[in-house]
Amino acid sequence: MSINFNNFTPRPGLVNKQGCLPDPSELVCIEVPKVFDQCLIKRCLFYNEGPDTDTSDCELRSNPLDEPKIFAGCRDFKITLKSVEQIPIIGKTGFKKIIICYVISFYADYIDCNAVNRCELFEINRKDIIGSFYCPDSLSKASNSSVNSNNLNDCDTNIIKLEMVAEALQGVLTECNDRKYLDITLGYYIIVKCQIVVQLLIPAYSYCPVPKEPCAPEPEENLCDKFIKAPVPKFYPDQNLKPLFPDRAPGSGIDEEEEEYEDEYPEEYEDEYLEDNGEEYK
Repeated sequence: MSINFNNFTPRPGLVNKQGCLPDPSELVCIEVPKVFDQCLIKRCLFYNEGPDTDTSDCELRSNPLDEPKIFAGCRDFKITLKSVEQIPIIGKTGFKKIIICYVISFYADYIDCNAVNRCELFEINRKDIIGSFYCPDSLSKASNSSVNSNNLNDCDTNIIKLEMVAEALQGVLTECNDRKYLDITLGYYIIVKCQIVVQLLIPAYSYCPVPKEPCAPEPEENLCDKFIKAPVPKFYPDQNLKPLFPDRAPGSGIDEEEEEYEDEYPEEYEDEYLEDNGEEYK
């Protein structure tokens, strides 16, 4: 049974009830980057002199700092893909060995001995190799034309994309040769994606509607009124308690009395008990 479209306002949202959406108004063809393969790179790096390894990096030490006192954290993490090398694997069509070079940059904040907030820029150059990655070449070739583009024959529809989540796990102020430095321990996750621009056929409800109300700043509320309306906070933390009794397997159909009988009369004594009690036990 079709849902009445007149009672439905198309807008982005969670589909939390099955069968409550009307039939789409059309099937549309869109052009989007589709992910053909992806893998995760997970690293925890600390400062160490010498060549970079999977656990160390020589660029995690700052330049000499002027009277640093307290490390205050890191911010503004960014990743920039510098180069990609794709080497086809013989005997595995579409699979390639991927060599990526990228830079992770961020700012480290610290407070000096004069209570002044300062920051230091870190740029970490890394190289990773993915041994086998499904990254096929697009069968079709594209040519783009744009008044703002300098390249009118861009046929590269194969895209390598990096997504990163990073954090500074530790910052330590160290002294070496009468000069002070900041050493950072960096942890990050990188998802490497192979994308190809493709045409997909999807159901749609036409264009997204224009919002009913214009964007406007929320009216300021009196602080005391806001405090009075707020719920009463917890006075005590949640207790870390375990159940006193183990849960029975769901759907077992065994009640407490039957469980007592099973415990009191094991299976090897069942025939003997039936002879003494007859049908009453059954």
